[in-house]
Amino acid sequence: MSFRKFPLFLAAALLVATVTFGIARAQSGTVSDFTVQKSGGGSASLSAYAGQKAVVVVFVNPACAFTRLYQERLSALNSAYSGRGVQFMFINVPINLDAAEGSGASLATFTDEGAASAALGVSKTTEAVVLQPASGSFAVRYRGAIDDNPQVASGVQQHYLQQVLDNILAGRAAGVVDKRAAGCLIKR
Repeated sequence: MSFRKFPLFLAAALLVATVTFGIARAQSGTVSDFTVQKSGGGSASLSAYAGQKAVVVVFVNPACAFTRLYQERLSALNSAYSGRGVQFMFINVPINLDAAEGSGASLATFTDEGAASAALGVSKTTEAVVLQPASGSFAVRYRGAIDDNPQVASGVQQHYLQQVLDNILAGRAAGVVDKRAAGCLIKR
């Protein structure tokens, strides 16, 4: 192999390794315990929900338009699945355009100080992560968008989060494991 072809070979190898690692992380990743602050005071750990069939962690911020657009849909999902062994955790995170705190969204019940969003590899608000208790930790079953239309609820054709939850509750594989979410960037 000539030295001129080596950088191209190295770049291709790195690309394959990165894609392979990303797919493996999305399909078989696990998350250890993390703690978030409750809005009303105190704290809650992920391990407190180990008895649930699934835990859905959704990152929100009232100043983000995507949070406001998804508020009703997320509330409906929470109502539909809470009695079926699914715990929703709505975590308020700082975003890069954090100017109008408290602009009406009432989903957030926890506040993240960086531990949860970093542990779950989340970068945007309204990004959801579905976790399933497994051997003292939680297996990541899905990470990404709630559905395929963040702007118009009546225009949704693919309900990603709902499909994953239905599959898990039926004892099947999650199906889709990763969908790119639209949202506001989380400030780190």
